Order: sequence, then C-alpha cells, then structure tokens
Amino acid sequence: MKSRASLKQVKCCIIKIGSAVLTGNGQGLNRSAINHWVAQISELKSRGIDVIVVSSGSVAEGMVRLGWDVRPHALQELQAAASVGQMGLIQAYEESFQAKGFKTAQVLLTHDDLANRTRYLNARATIKTLLDLSVIPIINENDVVANEELRVGDNDTLAAIIANLMSADLLMILTDQDGFFDSDPRINSQARLLEQVSVNDESLDRAASGGSGDLGRGGMQTKLIAARIAARSGTATVIVPGLKQQVILDVIDGETVGTLLTPEEAPVPARKRWLTTHLDIKGQLILDDGAINAIKKSGVSLLPIGIVSVEGVFDRGELVNCVSHSGKVLARGLANYNSVDIDKIKQSKSSDIEKLIGYVNEPEVIHRDNLVLV
Repeated sequence: MKSRASLKQVKCCIIKIGSAVLTGNGQGLNRSAINHWVAQISELKSRGIDVIVVSSGSVAEGMVRLGWDVRPHALQELQAAASVGQMGLIQAYEESFQAKGFKTAQVLLTHDDLANRTRYLNARATIKTLLDLSVIPIINENDVVANEELRVGDNDTLAAIIANLMSADLLMILTDQDGFFDSDPRINSQARLLEQVSVNDESLDRAASGGSGDLGRGGMQTKLIAARIAARSGTATVIVPGLKQQVILDVIDGETVGTLLTPEEAPVPARKRWLTTHLDIKGQLILDDGAINAIKKSGVSLLPIGIVSVEGVFDRGELVNCVSHSGKVLARGLANYNSVDIDKIKQSKSSDIEKLIGYVNEPEVIHRDNLVLV
C-alpha cells in the first residue's frame, strides 16, 4: 500500500479511535460520532473488508462518569476509571453496531499477552475466528490489570501491534488533528500538512514534537512510532481527522485526506514481527563495529567474538537489545546464553565456548532467526 489509489484494495483494516475524538475532549462519549464511524465501518464490511477497532476512551469515559475533571496520575485511580468507563464504551459500540446488524466482541490485552509467543498466537487465532464469523473485534488495553511493567504504553502502539499480528493492509488512526504536519500546528500557524511521506523519512522525527492531551497517553510521536511498527508487516498508516464527515470511506476510496505514511521495505517475517512487539527487554549487548556491520548488512547470527560487554541480568531465551558503543539500539533478539555466561565468552571464538563455560548450547549468542533489526 504505497499510494492513495492502492488503498482501494485494502482487505484488512485496523481503525484506532483516539480519546479526544471519541469523548469530545472530556464531555462524555460522543454517541453521534460513534454512530457515524459505525455506519462507515458497516459499509466496509459490506464490501468484504475485515475491520478491527482499537478504541481508546475507557479512562476518559470513566472520568466523566465519576465526575473527575483532571486525569489522575495514581495507577489505582486510572484503573478504577478504566473499569467504570469500559462498561459504557463497549455498550455504546454494541448498541450502534447491533442497529446495523453486526455483532461485536470485546478483546482486552496486556503487554504480557503479546510478549508471550503462545498467547500472542492464541490472540491472533481468536481475532481471526471473530473476523471469519463477521464479528467486529473492539480491542483495548486491559488498563484494569496492567501495571507500568505490563503496559503496552498507548493505544497507537497497541493498534500497530495488532496490525503486525493480523498482517493488516492499513492502520487508520482517527485523531483530533488534520494529519501529520511538518511542525506543530498548535504553535506554528504556517505548519504544512504532509499528504504522503515514507514512514522512514527522518524529517518526521523532527516534526513529531509536543505531548499528548489531558485525556490520552499518545501524541504525534507515538503515532510515528506506531506507523513504523506497523510498517514491519508491510502495513501502511494513515492519520486522519476523526470527526471529518465520511473520513473512513474517503480513505478507503483513495481520496486525499490526512497523511499517508508508506512502508518502504519488504514485510518482516511473522516471528521477527513478534520480536519487535516484545517490549520486555531484559538487558543489552554492546557490539563492536564488525558485529554491527555483519548483522546490519549480511543478516547473520550474532557470535560471541563481536560482543564487547554485557549489561543487565537475564536468562537464556530472554530478549536483549544489541547496541553500539554510543548506545544506539540496532537490533534485538533472544539470547542463547544467560548474561553471566555471555560475559565469560564475549570477544571469544565460538569454538572456545565449551572451554570457557563448560558447555555449549549453540555456536551463536543470538541466532539470526531470533534476531531482528530495529
């Protein structure tokens, strides 16, 4: 999906709806907007397009129901608000889709569900079954049980991970902005809307400044990160003004609306996509220049001779980052040895592993099948 015209061929679309457009900036659920989105999604379903909704809004709706004007900072209060708000959020979607003749399913996920390979695949199988049954999954992070260590982080990231999970063609992010600008339009009145740009364009990093609003956790920076995650499965991302009339259908019909961020590289294999979504990093390996060049240019396994030092404490099979001397993260992968043993075999030949630690699992510290560039 590298052009507006190609969006007419979308077969699977992830639609992420942000808190600001969903709750009218804290005024409660915008039922009119929900009905409008549901009507458009129902039209997509009639065209044979699979649609998965990733919806923010549970905390914001809970705040309204509890009479809170300011988003709380305490984890327990956030979880309480999410618990209260989730009831109204799902009820609103269910009633609106039911009026159009469609069933919905609530899917609540945490980082732990997506970090565990078996649960990750189970989630994929369940969502695929729901789509086969013509049920529309409504996905949200399980804020009620997720602590900071288990949190995906924001629903932009969650939507991108779901795009990877389902190999979606398009991630559509509905926001309160007209799209991605070359600078913050709230500060610079001369900011220019970017209609289409490669997701890897470095100018986007400079443009993605500013934080999120009071109601959500995401800002334009998180949307850029999400688009780059989604691109690993070949998924294009479009950031659009969620309250614009017929915006969902306009995108799928190839109209120029919002910002289209296009993937430039071939899709990453499914197992490596899972590695990129695995957020629980246990440590890092600092590599020499030779190892960096080898894994970046040749796609080879990481051997002990290329490791300069080890940071963190981790076991065999846990995820670690591979970084340069300057601290730049280049890749991540599953370690074949624990941190103590890697420290003993670093800068050594693979043939010396058994002599150094008394056993050998594999000749490489990270096999290339378990290593992905980031």
